[in-house]
Amino acid sequence: MSTLRYTKDHEWVRVEGATATIGITAYAQEQLGDVVFVELPAVGKQLEAGGDAAVVESVKAASEVYAPLAGEVVAVNQALVDTPALVNDDPTGEGWFMRLKLADPAAADALMDQAAYDAYVEGLH
Repeated sequence: MSTLRYTKDHEWVRVEGATATIGITAYAQEQLGDVVFVELPAVGKQLEAGGDAAVVESVKAASEVYAPLAGEVVAVNQALVDTPALVNDDPTGEGWFMRLKLADPAAADALMDQAAYDAYVEGLH
């Protein structure tokens, strides 16, 4: 199994070859509360690292989901449209948002690993 990498905006990335699966972290979904709506990007859309990629709305707030890496959207998780609560139930599994064909797979190495992300989240409290 590949390793998850993380951003300071609380997105996770699982890189497998030249493809990355992206979602929001357990911490992010806990802060949002019950997710009620997810807006996903169109397949074929080019995303820039740090650019807007998706929107997630909860009973508390709406929040942007940013692209942790640059690439082309090759798949989106249509299940989230009908069942946005998957983000709460399984944020790093069934609650994934999109898959990208990466412009530069090595760019993922610059993202935080689990230990660094855990320390970052701990510092937020």
